This record gives sequence, structure tokens and C-alpha cells, in this order.
Amino acid sequence: MHVFVTGATGFVGSAIVRELLAAGHGVLGLTRSESGAEKLAALGAEVHRGALEDLDSLRDGARRADAVIHAAFNHDFSKFAQNCADDRRVIEAIGAVLEGLARPMIVTSVLAFLATGRVSAEADRHSPDFPRAASEAAVAAIASRGVRISAVRLPPSTHGAGDRGGLVPHMIALAREKGVAAYVGDGLNRWPAVHRLDAARLYRLALERGVESGPYHAVDDEGVPFREIVEVIGRRLGVPVVSLSPDEAAGHFGWFAKFAGMDVPSSSAGTRAALGWQPEQPGLLADIDRPGYFGA
Repeated sequence: MHVFVTGATGFVGSAIVRELLAAGHGVLGLTRSESGAEKLAALGAEVHRGALEDLDSLRDGARRADAVIHAAFNHDFSKFAQNCADDRRVIEAIGAVLEGLARPMIVTSVLAFLATGRVSAEADRHSPDFPRAASEAAVAAIASRGVRISAVRLPPSTHGAGDRGGLVPHMIALAREKGVAAYVGDGLNRWPAVHRLDAARLYRLALERGVESGPYHAVDDEGVPFREIVEVIGRRLGVPVVSLSPDEAAGHFGWFAKFAGMDVPSSSAGTRAALGWQPEQPGLLADIDRPGYFGA
């Protein structure tokens, strides 16, 4: 297949590009910059100039491909709701191109806040009040028109070499700034996690074997206690590890407080059964407990 990939130069997207190329697929990678074009060309991908704001460029990319993986998302949390609405427009624009065709499309969603205090499964759905639910609402609407489309849900930590903008790097930066590594209450709230290379393989398998059997959960660690993540950070940075009350957490973490207290363990049993996917890379705690996550 010749696959159009948005977010092709990003942390997860670049791993998807490498995974597709290694499996013998062609890649048409979206980028807006010259540096991005150079990176894609060096990997052996075809370059497609455009941007998420330029819906015509996205439609053109979809027309030129046999399949689409939409891995791009604006992670500026200061305008999260707007970014989610924009993501829906991107999915709708590409999905309209695929109507009447047999070309599959995979979009990216999240496991955050899918369920609270219990292990979520692929059959669970986000509350419509959660802004990121807009992406999967678009998927459902497009699927109802006969398009072969589904979602890969990524966990709060999709980790690996090169992780700079994820939630764990934010926690590390905050611990450096505050001089303490903190958790909320007993810190036993759980985060699912996956290595980006395992996630990339899941996207490929979803295109090759699935789509109709989604959504898919990119989950290796079903639920890592938040306190254990914080303890690695504290030990690596040589700062105290402390417990905060919910009121203290709001002042300490700022916008990140809702993530710090999030208890969202998630299963990938359905995904593994449908696609034969088995994670092979290190788990979250082993992966972050290395110098690469703590470089200056």
C-alpha cells in the first residue's frame, strides 16, 4: 500500500513511517517545513507539502494514496478544545475523499478519561463532554457512510527515545523546576503506557488486518501506579518524592493536575486478539529509568 501519513515527522508519526517502509509499504508523508521534507526524504518516504490547516492539501494527499494514517495533533493544551474541533474537521475532510472507495483510514485517539477507576476496554466510548471525543465522533459518522475507518487509542504515556513533548518529560521538567517529584494522595492511580515502536507496529497491523475490528488500544502496561513513575523521576533527579493533597496538587501541577490524578487503566486484550499484536519493547518504568529521559 501507498500510505498517506499526517504527523509524519512527529514522535509517533516518524516511527509509523519507518514501520511502514520496513514492511514494504510506500509512504506519502505530510510536512509543512523544509527540514521535515529532508527528514522524510532521508527515510525513503515521498514528501507531501501541506498543513493541518490546509484542508485542500489533506484531501489531495488522501487522493494520492491507498490508505491514510492520521497521526497529527496539536498538543498545545492552552487551546485544547479548539485543537479537538480542528482535528474533527481534518478527519471529516479526509474521510469525505474516501467515500465510495475501499481505502482504509486509521485516526489517532486517546485513552485518557475513557473510563475512571476501572480497566477500560475497546468497547468503551468517551463521554461526549470530553473534547477529544470529537475525533471518534467523526470516525463514527464517516464509518456510517461506508468508509473503512477506525481509531488507535494512545495511552497517557507513549514513550521511547526522542520523547520530548510527552507527559513524562513534562513531569521531569516540573520536578526540576519545583525541586520535588510529586504525586496526588497515595499515588496509586494508574496510567496505561506503550513504547512508540510497539504503537507504530499496531498502526501498520490495523491497516493490514483490521480497521473494521477497531477501535484499537495501544497498551502494553495496563496500569502503572503514578507514584512509581514519580519515584523513578525523584531518584534520577535526586529530589524528594512527596505526596500532595488534591488542593495542593492544583497549585503545584497547574493544568497537569487532572492528568496527575487520572486513574485510567486500560486493556488491549481485544486488540491483541483481533490483530495478533504483541508488544516487544521495554515497559514504561524500565524505559524512563535511563539517562536519555534526563538529559539537560
